[in-house]
Amino acid sequence: MKPQDMKDLRELIEFLKQYQVAEFDLDRGDMKIRLKFTQGPLQGAVPDLSRLVASAPVPVSAAPAAPPSAEPVPAAAVPVADPNAGLHILKSPIVGTYYGAPSFVSPGDHVEKGQVVCIVEAMKLMNEIEADASGEVVKCFITNGQPIEFGQPLFSIRVG
Repeated sequence: MKPQDMKDLRELIEFLKQYQVAEFDLDRGDMKIRLKFTQGPLQGAVPDLSRLVASAPVPVSAAPAAPPSAEPVPAAAVPVADPNAGLHILKSPIVGTYYGAPSFVSPGDHVEKGQVVCIVEAMKLMNEIEADASGEVVKCFITNGQPIEFGQPLFSIRVG
């Protein structure tokens, strides 16, 4: 990494810590960065990553890179209540194309753990996706025929 890239990465980590961002993806040419924090408001994960970046060797002969062209983020953001708070989120275990609603389950339906809730087509194979919790389907985040990524939310379920 170039010295400017290292500096930008350190600033990014500090920004993520400050605003308690849980997940971040960056794809800039040949550099890809994915940060995902699953334990509360960034406890432990970012400081360790920050120390690693700070201790990384910096090449001496590298030329400075152009500054990032990202839009500035507003300094004061008003916290918004999470509409999915307290709900279980069923996420896609694979990459593919989603097929489901309303054929399998719709919002308002009760599902049991292990019940097939949709199908994800991956490489011409139809993979049945099962509920990993029992409860009422509150929301379907995906539409039929939509491409989905690994870990992408599919359904929110009110467990009970």
